[in-house]
Amino acid sequence: MKKDITELFCFVDDFAKDVAEEVKVHQSSQNKRLPTRVPGLTDSEIMTILLMFQDSPCRNFKYFYKSYLQLYQAEFPRMPCYERFVMLMPRVLHLLVFLLFCLFSPGKGVAYVDSTSLAVCHPKRIYRNKVFKDLASRGKTTKGWFFGFKLHVIINPQGSLMRVKLTGGNVDDRKVIPQMTQGLTGLLFGDKGYISKELFLRLYRRGLKMVTGIKKTMKHMLMDWNEKVLLRKRSLIETVFDYLKNKLQLEHTRHRSPFNMIIHLVSTLIAYQLKPSKPSISYNIFLSNP
Repeated sequence: MKKDITELFCFVDDFAKDVAEEVKVHQSSQNKRLPTRVPGLTDSEIMTILLMFQDSPCRNFKYFYKSYLQLYQAEFPRMPCYERFVMLMPRVLHLLVFLLFCLFSPGKGVAYVDSTSLAVCHPKRIYRNKVFKDLASRGKTTKGWFFGFKLHVIINPQGSLMRVKLTGGNVDDRKVIPQMTQGLTGLLFGDKGYISKELFLRLYRRGLKMVTGIKKTMKHMLMDWNEKVLLRKRSLIETVFDYLKNKLQLEHTRHRSPFNMIIHLVSTLIAYQLKPSKPSISYNIFLSNP
């Protein structure tokens, strides 16, 4: 079924034009190089097609481009072949990254942090994988071993993204927190994997309080009632991961290029951030301190 993409294209096109104008202001005329081959699609059209895939019923981008996108021949009259479009995709990677950064929510108040695995191949094919041979690494989750990356995410209670970071599959979740939380203040809720006295003190000096559960071997500590209720709502970020992986197909093992994997990742996060309704929690049950 064909959908109206006017609003999406106008939003992307306005952003691309603003970035181009800003680049012209800071670009030296001596270093300016004209492209040797001008593509039939503009950067805005390429970005729009990538974001359209996330809202389409297709689960495979090749099928989406060759079949479903034929409904939009009037909107994209100079659409190249699939192989040529795949070669054009890396041209808009910097624009997609800028757009995602601009869509991040403000870093104040309540936030939730967690990470999820992004496997790039089946565990039995780890030694045969050549695309991500020197980039991906082995990691372990509660479901077992995987070969790929970790996506670290910080969200607010409305389900909007505040920070994201991609690391190898063997990176400790606590190592990326100091860099990811630059500029954040308030409360940050995480699971028991983020327990660290040194990390807590480091964040607390910056105005960010890390709240986690306790292990069975740890001593019980008093906790504010609001913080206790908010900690129980930490499953919100698991719901966001489920939405990204099952609804928007964030994770799959069909990547044939690291660049295209990053483009797919960033475009998926942008499509999620543009959703009018996201998984969220309500504040109505919270009680104020006496």
